Amino acid sequence: MPRIVLAFVCAASVALGLSACADSTSHKHPPQDPPDYKGVPTDMTPPMIIAPAQPQ
Repeated sequence: MPRIVLAFVCAASVALGLSACADSTSHKHPPQDPPDYKGVPTDMTPPMIIAPAQPQ
């Protein structure tokens, strides 16, 4: 009997915990970028650490 009660309490607490972190539908508008946001940089080339040797 105590095992069944303990299992029920554990299952109920897990169910409540998972339902508490679910996204709510109370979003009134989509998030906006801040005014100074310039976008994601698209230059994927790594920065050059050592300057290339110049031919003489």
